[in-house]
Amino acid sequence: MIIGITGTPGTGKTSACALIKDVLDLNELVKKEGLHLGVDRTRGSLIADMDSVYDRIQEIAQGRKGDLVVEGHLSHHVCDVAIVLRLLPDELERRLQERGYREAKILENVEAEVVDVILVEAVEWCDWVYEIDTTGKTVEEVADTINEILGAIGRGITVRGYEPGSVDWLGLAETSSDIAPLQRGLQ
Repeated sequence: MIIGITGTPGTGKTSACALIKDVLDLNELVKKEGLHLGVDRTRGSLIADMDSVYDRIQEIAQGRKGDLVVEGHLSHHVCDVAIVLRLLPDELERRLQERGYREAKILENVEAEVVDVILVEAVEWCDWVYEIDTTGKTVEEVADTINEILGAIGRGITVRGYEPGSVDWLGLAETSSDIAPLQRGLQ
């Protein structure tokens, strides 16, 4: 089985996966093996060749015993089970600013987080999806939750409490100003 740990950039995937044993970094694989179609100059990122990425992930998975865990914001396109990390939009904005992202890229990612883009894609593409709110959690807590889910998957058990739709930023927006980055972008 292929398990993807995915989410909008900045939600904590790479940090949490650094604490988890034997996780394949999809972004690094794309770079290292040239599984891209060039550079998107507007976004300043590689354009992944998803057909080639899918074929390569399948090849790696077939050569393994046990599950293959893949981390990256596109991993839900190549996996059977997705673990989607989510983060409160204002916190996401702060993290992306600290990384030096351009304002347009920050707004694009915050909008994607608010309207559940990766979650919706994961539900469409994957056999099973888990959703974890990383807001206010330490990296260790997020890694522990991921490990709990990975352990359950390995035993054929479904973990309750992380069902798709359990995180709702739009519903939260009705009662707070936590989506201020999006509101600024729409003005």
